[in-house]
This record gives sequence, C-alpha cells and structure tokens, in this order.
Amino acid sequence: MGGGMQMSFWAFACLFFLSFLQQAAARRNGFVKTKGTHFSVNGHPLFVNGFNSYWLMTIATDPTQRNKVTSAFEQAAACRLNVARTWAFNDGQYEALQTSPGVYDEHVFQALDFVVSEAHKYGLRLILSLANNYADFGGKAQYVQWARNAGQNLNSEDDFFTNPTVKGYYKNHVKTVLTRVNSITGVAYKDDPTIFAWELMNEPRCPSDPSGRTIQGWIEEMARHVKSIDGNHLLEAGLEGFYGESKKENNPGFYVGTNFITNNQIKGIDFATIHSYPDNWLSGSDEEAQLSFVKSWIQSHLKDGKRILKKPVLLAEFGKSSKDPGFDISQRNNLFGVIYKNIYASARRGGAGGGAMFWQLMAEGMDSSGDGYEIVLSQNPSTSSIISAQSHKLAELTHLLTKLYEYEKGGHAHAHPREGWHLGSTGGRD
Repeated sequence: MGGGMQMSFWAFACLFFLSFLQQAAARRNGFVKTKGTHFSVNGHPLFVNGFNSYWLMTIATDPTQRNKVTSAFEQAAACRLNVARTWAFNDGQYEALQTSPGVYDEHVFQALDFVVSEAHKYGLRLILSLANNYADFGGKAQYVQWARNAGQNLNSEDDFFTNPTVKGYYKNHVKTVLTRVNSITGVAYKDDPTIFAWELMNEPRCPSDPSGRTIQGWIEEMARHVKSIDGNHLLEAGLEGFYGESKKENNPGFYVGTNFITNNQIKGIDFATIHSYPDNWLSGSDEEAQLSFVKSWIQSHLKDGKRILKKPVLLAEFGKSSKDPGFDISQRNNLFGVIYKNIYASARRGGAGGGAMFWQLMAEGMDSSGDGYEIVLSQNPSTSSIISAQSHKLAELTHLLTKLYEYEKGGHAHAHPREGWHLGSTGGRD
C-alpha cells in the first residue's frame, strides 16, 4: 500500500468528483421521505452509503480548524458517500452548545451552522443526533444533574426518561435546534433538505427497565414533540437494535432496556436503526465468529424491517478498532465487505436495507482524537476502495431503479411494481 497506489486512487476518485457534486445538487433540493421499506427523494430511490463524524461541530468552533470539516466532506464526496451522522448536542461540557438548560452559546451554534452549510456544499445530507445516552458531551447524566440542581430528587440517570423537568429541558433543546435559523444560509434547520433526519438520542439505554417500556413511552412522547415542530424531516430513535424478551436469542448476550420491534413501531419513527460492533460485543471470539454474528444480526433486522415494521432499516454505526489485539487492516476490510454485501443484496432485492454508515471518518491531523475506529480516507486506500465500490454499486442501482420509476410514470406501472422490485440474486436475503 505505497504512496503510488494512494495517489492513483485519489486521482481516479477525483475524476468523478465534479460530476458527482452536480448530480447531488440536482437531487438534494427535496426532503428525504420513506415509501414502504425504502428511502426516496422526489419520488426517486435513495440508498445510504455514509459515515459518522461526531466531532464536526466541536472542531468547527475553532475557525482555524474548520478546514478539517471541509477536508472530511471533500474526501467523503470523492468516495461518493452521501450521508453524515453527527452530534447536534454538547450539554454543559467544554465548548458546550447548551451551557445550562435553555441557555446556548451562539458561537458554538454558528459552528453547527457551518457544518450544515458545508455539507450542503459537498452534496451531503446530515443525520443530526439531539442527545447522548453517555456522559460524553453531557448526555442524560448532565440533564439529570441540572434537574437535581433545580431541586428535583432524582436517583438515577434513567430518570431522564420519566422526570417531567428533565423531559422539559430536552423538549426545549429539540425546539431550539429544529427552529434554529442558519446564520450562513438563512434557512431554518426544520426547512433545510440538507438534513436527512433527526435522531432522538445516540444509543438510548435504560438498564433499570429491561422490558423496554420506559424507553417506549419516552420515544412516543418525543416523537410527537418533534413532529409537532417539523413535519418535513424523517425521525429515528437512535437505537442499536437490541431485541426484547421475545427475540432475546438474537442479542449478543445482554439487554439494554430497548426493544427493536416495539420501539420502532411507534408512529412518528420513520425508519429503524441498528449498530454493530462485534469486536466489542463479542470480544472473546475469533474473526469468523464475529463475521457470522454480523451476517445474522443484519439479516434478522432486515427481515423484521420488511415483514413486521414495514420501514427502512439503516445500519447507522459499524466499525472495527485498530486497538483490538492482533488487528490487521484486512480484518476491517473483511467486515466492511460483509456488511456492504448484505446491504446491497437487500437493496437489490427490494428489501428493507436502507444503507450503512461506518464509524468513523476523520480528517488528516486528528491523530490525537482517534478512538481506534477512525478512518482517514486519504491514508487508507484499501478501505477507501471498498467504500467507493459500494457507493458505485448503489449509484448504479439507483440509476436503474430511477429508470423503472420513470417507466412507471409513463403508464407502465403494472409491468414493474416498485414496492417489491427484485433484480436477481446477490447472496444476501431478507
């Protein structure tokens, strides 16, 4: 993997860059919608090949570092990635967006404005997460502490999901972000098609109630709240995909107080999400066992998405850490290959596979911020090639299905019913 290969890859990728941006500009004017188990824009199919970059707003608070956001987006667009997932929260921490309940740092909000504006420039859409389950960037622990400071007698971080004061704080944050008018574009977030979807929380968990009912009630209430403010955008809950009691055999050996089926059946939740970290969840097993789990994990959820939920399923996080014992880049590439193969097979068969988003994309010069899962596209040519190949295959599929859509519009709908296209076997199933 020498410098010659690295330069060759990027020279090749850049040949497609301008044409991709032009095509993306033509598509991004519409809001993303769902039609059955598929995403669509302006009636045309949309498949996600995306990435996570939680750090975008935080880095953008320093104007001298905003080039890292631009670089990440530029390299992502060159690989024809189309959706980024990032945080629209930082509660009470360093460079906080929300410094105390209902109090916001305008400088940090302008950093998020930059991220949204820059994403639009590079033909990317954003999934914006509105809170964190974990203490990083504040999370539900910060909300609970704020309520305690206000005189509430709370015993657990899980009171986040039930305490009226805490829920009021969260609802206010939702409204503040959704109604924010971008200082660069002049467009309110709730009116901006650059935003693919809102996410209620990153990986909500409620271990004090393993039945999933506590989180069920919270999602129901917050989904209604989001939709009362913004009827344009899709909404997802941020779930990892853990099942409840009825399908516990599909879990990697533990519960987190969520239920993939019932939580995603809630009205207002437009699509389901799953995450997959076999190196973390099955840390004592070998690569073969981890890859086998990934296949089963994906196929089980795609099957449920199609047959029970009747909604798209997005693999919103997956990755392989370079900090794992005995790590080799081929292990990461194998994982990406297995995941992309299953997602593409589902998409081609008309299944519920809406796409996948790896964790995580970083720019050059961010070595100190890495968590082991980071990928700098310009420095990882073999992995970048796999990512680009998936983008290319999904783009070809989109083109074909768009032609079928146009054929239908011409009065031939009975010949090609879109709600269940099947374009041949590719080795996956759902």
